[in-house]
Amino acid sequence: RTMIEWAQISQESRVLDLGCGNGTTALSLHDELGCDVVGVDLSGVRIDNALDALKQRTTDVRAKVAFEKASATELPFEDETFSHVWSQATLYHVHDQEDALKEAYRVLEDGGIFVFDDLFKPQPNISPSAQKHVYERLLFDTEYSLETYQEELEGIGFNILDAVDLSDHLKMSYWCLSIRTHDRGGEHAEHYEELSYAYEQSAQAVVNREIGWGLFLCQK
Repeated sequence: RTMIEWAQISQESRVLDLGCGNGTTALSLHDELGCDVVGVDLSGVRIDNALDALKQRTTDVRAKVAFEKASATELPFEDETFSHVWSQATLYHVHDQEDALKEAYRVLEDGGIFVFDDLFKPQPNISPSAQKHVYERLLFDTEYSLETYQEELEGIGFNILDAVDLSDHLKMSYWCLSIRTHDRGGEHAEHYEELSYAYEQSAQAVVNREIGWGLFLCQK
């Protein structure tokens, strides 16, 4: 909801959901706002799930929402196709983040809005625990801090309208996940124990400023 308000998405908007997964957010954006939405994801399984969900909708919805398998670093759209690019919990999965950011810029119309969240690295000295339980577990690494991420965006051509450090929320999320998976019995008890410990170490990594989470609002 914060992202919707920040980006000022309306019924007239043409939104690209970058890393749409199973299509839940894309369909919700249309349901709430009536806007056109195209969702892309690199996972064929996720896109198939999104298309299956779309098949259950009315003809009017199917005329306004679409899903396509595509890479964030090579989007199959013409320049200036969209008024908004939206992305949640996606870009840290992309190995070449710079190319993905450039593609977001390319497909936006002049004055268009890019709103997204992503992980960042507050400082370069990462402990072995954070390396194992955060970076290796998430298959993630980056050279961007909150500040250098904004510098990269500005270098591409974006105007930074806002950038918020949400690391405290990330920490609380990991603590909650650690508690929820702690002492769960049953067939997968050992797996849950390992997962709970990994979440606990992830929360500690946020405290130690070894991982952070930011929300960005940019304009072309």
